[in-house]
Amino acid sequence: MGFIPGCFPGRMFSHRTNWPLTPNAFTRALEEVRASGKEILDLTVSNPTEAGIRLDAQVVLGALTNPKAMRYEPQPLGLLEARKGVCQYYRESHDISDLDPQRLVLTTSTSEGYSYVFRLLCNPGDEILVPKPSYPLFEFLADLSDVKLVPYPLIYDHGWQIDLDSLYKAATSLTRAVILVHPNNPTGSYVSTEETSALNAFCSSRDLALIVDEVFLDYAHDGAPRFSFVSNTDALTFTLSGLSKISALPQMKLAWVATSGPPALVAQAGARLEIIADTFLSMNTPVQLAAAVLLDQRKHVQLALIDRLRVNLGELDRQLAAIPSCTRLNVEGGWYAVVRVPVLRSDENLAIDLLSSEAVVVHPGHFYDFPNDGYLVLSLITEPGVFREGIQRMLRMIGN
Repeated sequence: MGFIPGCFPGRMFSHRTNWPLTPNAFTRALEEVRASGKEILDLTVSNPTEAGIRLDAQVVLGALTNPKAMRYEPQPLGLLEARKGVCQYYRESHDISDLDPQRLVLTTSTSEGYSYVFRLLCNPGDEILVPKPSYPLFEFLADLSDVKLVPYPLIYDHGWQIDLDSLYKAATSLTRAVILVHPNNPTGSYVSTEETSALNAFCSSRDLALIVDEVFLDYAHDGAPRFSFVSNTDALTFTLSGLSKISALPQMKLAWVATSGPPALVAQAGARLEIIADTFLSMNTPVQLAAAVLLDQRKHVQLALIDRLRVNLGELDRQLAAIPSCTRLNVEGGWYAVVRVPVLRSDENLAIDLLSSEAVVVHPGHFYDFPNDGYLVLSLITEPGVFREGIQRMLRMIGN
């Protein structure tokens, strides 16, 4: 008997993409409510272009009309003009004046930046330590690079801290790097100076790298500037950020990886990253030429966003004051808040019940690998009117 096409579909696809492709219960519930025509109050909005945040369209679009864009000049690290624009951002916003453009690689997104660094550091089956709770995208990025993620916990005690003992225990001979999110998504906790010293010692003693996601770095709720790992020199460090959050321009697809650390390691890493970037040449010319102008938009949009964060956080605290069974966990920065709620059902079932009965969308804590039930995650960049009404409905149901 000859081969019959379609009889062995599993043989046609790689194991690395063998993800569950059917919608989970929460997604199905959301689709059902949308199909019913009910007006949904979405408290999970993470896209600033859908949250009523307005930039100067004339300036943004005008920056993309540079006649130089008609010439293709491929540079693996990105156009020098664009990399100098990134250096200017760090100089103005973080008082870092010694960032060499040669230490920067431009990418279309931080996700692409992660994939570059994973390919640089890891062989198939190698391990990377990742915080828990944290952003769920890491699992997909690791799968696509044949990397295994090993979690280390963040613990909460009047604020979030890295469980350094567990971090040390999680490391094996296969460990290649530690991921930090500064501030973490969704906990909103920054890495402290004490933790930074401990992490540098940990990585240096084991020949490990730090991979630091700083996309929310500029959004400290107390207004005090936080240090950037771009200037970290005690361990090989790859710092990722981009326009998506800095200037609330996710559609412009410009991000970067900044390499720092011991000079010899930085030189070797840079040479290898340049070849990786040269293989893909993913950056488009118009956005690179517009980089300095687009980054400059942060000076206006960040003020609006930080005001939005404070307004919504104040509203959340005001309403929580009437519901003693629910509390907000401490948050230092970023766009999210975590609310601890009574554990009467799983977080997913609670989120589904909120959808069904109140048409309110929140994220259950298990989406972010919280170790237990009793946590809901909310976006603080939601439009204030929607946020106020959504919180009211959420707490009314939980209170009842």
